Amino acid sequence: MQAGKRGVENSLVCLVTSVLLVTNAGSAPHPLEIGCKCAIAAGLSRGLWTAVDMERLVERLEKAVERLETVCQGPGMCGDGSSKGVAQYVQAFDALLAGPVAEYIKISKEVGGDVQKHAEMVHVGLMSERALLVVASQHQQPAENAFSLLLKPISEQIQVVQNFREKNRGSKLFNHLSAVSESIPALGWVAMAPKPGPYVKEMTDAAMFYTNRILKEYKDVDKKQVDWVKAYLSIWTELQAYIKEYHTTGLTWSKTGPVATEGAKLPSTPAGAAPPPPGPPPPPAPAPTCSSTDETASRSALFAQINRGEGITSGLRHVSDDMKTHKNPALKNQGGPVRSGPKPFTAPKPACNANPSQKTSPKAPALLELEGKKWRVENQENATNLVISDTELKQVAYVFKCTNSTLQIKGKINSITLDNCKKLGLVFDDVVGIVEIINSRDVKVQVMGKVPTISINKTDGCHVYLSKSSLDCEIVSAKSSEMNVLIPTEGGDFTEFPVPEQFKTVWNGQKLVTTVTEIAG
Repeated sequence: MQAGKRGVENSLVCLVTSVLLVTNAGSAPHPLEIGCKCAIAAGLSRGLWTAVDMERLVERLEKAVERLETVCQGPGMCGDGSSKGVAQYVQAFDALLAGPVAEYIKISKEVGGDVQKHAEMVHVGLMSERALLVVASQHQQPAENAFSLLLKPISEQIQVVQNFREKNRGSKLFNHLSAVSESIPALGWVAMAPKPGPYVKEMTDAAMFYTNRILKEYKDVDKKQVDWVKAYLSIWTELQAYIKEYHTTGLTWSKTGPVATEGAKLPSTPAGAAPPPPGPPPPPAPAPTCSSTDETASRSALFAQINRGEGITSGLRHVSDDMKTHKNPALKNQGGPVRSGPKPFTAPKPACNANPSQKTSPKAPALLELEGKKWRVENQENATNLVISDTELKQVAYVFKCTNSTLQIKGKINSITLDNCKKLGLVFDDVVGIVEIINSRDVKVQVMGKVPTISINKTDGCHVYLSKSSLDCEIVSAKSSEMNVLIPTEGGDFTEFPVPEQFKTVWNGQKLVTTVTEIAG
């Protein structure tokens, strides 16, 4: 019996040794590893080993692992050596891809729909960034025009991500798409010297407006949505830490090797990662120079004339007294305008069109429709009689890109959002949630009933008319200007009060204290 146990122990140690030699860290379980686990489980279930036997077996396995780890410290001695020759900051970026990014992709697939498609686009952008990091780790910094060509795949993918949001404004997960779309420009940190880290934080803050809305909507309803927010924001948090450690003042380039070019060869991606996107298309043909050779010749001729000194006046014609207007007033009465000074400067008109075939995008159709529980009012221009009357408590209204229009919403509704509107007038009865005004200009909002909260964000010019029953409304503003709140009086008129825009912050020894600054005059 004892000899049988010893034989099984030796077999297991050999098996584990084989597993460690053929299995890479982070890879899928090897069949030998599965066999070891099954053998141990069988031994325990049949009472083959006691607790003392198991302790001795574990001790032997630990010693085997320690010996193998010592051997694997040499380059190329363990696994497939895929990290050999890869810069440390590229490996750190791979860790970010395998950690927060992988978690974000996983949860996005569980959420599904537009969120999953958006996540796949984000992943492509991150892989494009990894490809650039590999180039930077093996090449010296190129000239600005060559660098812009290397950045092209990243910038194009950022545009793809943002366009997806614009094409899916009716999505039920629009807040998710907006959070990603507002923050995805953070991938451009590679071009933001000398402060790439603060740039990523600024882009992350732009997403917080929408992620807070997601948390507010799903906090006690769907934990998966909350996990999605945490996973997505952790990407940018970890990226800031990564930049601080490896690229504090800008993208770190190699001190040796050739100067990077657009066609720099990219090594293969790490095991399990998606392949990098194809190289950027060939650069477009240079724009017409509009006879730059002629300009150079003209400039040379000008300097040649100046270098003649006094001889430059030899070609001028003599003007006699009878040709001078101040000595011959009759010349003033002759027809035609008389120039009294040099011609005023005017901006030169372009002599050639680099892309004459380029046309403006077609105008989006105007909408006023109910989609599920969302009222969509979009692309309305010069419409002064827009009315939504058949409303329910669970419905929301989303007003996008409306100009010189007036909208009235009757009844009680859950929430209203004004996005990218100009010179819009909104009148509504009751809102049980929030009225949000985002990225708008010169809008007027009038409350006829009650509303608990009005949020104004990135808006210039906003007048809010409160009713007597909505005087307890909270008004939250950020990055906005020219805001006024009008309070009703007993006579039926309104008294206007400006919302402060300038603040003073001081340190009181324990914390920062911010107060409104009163501007004299």
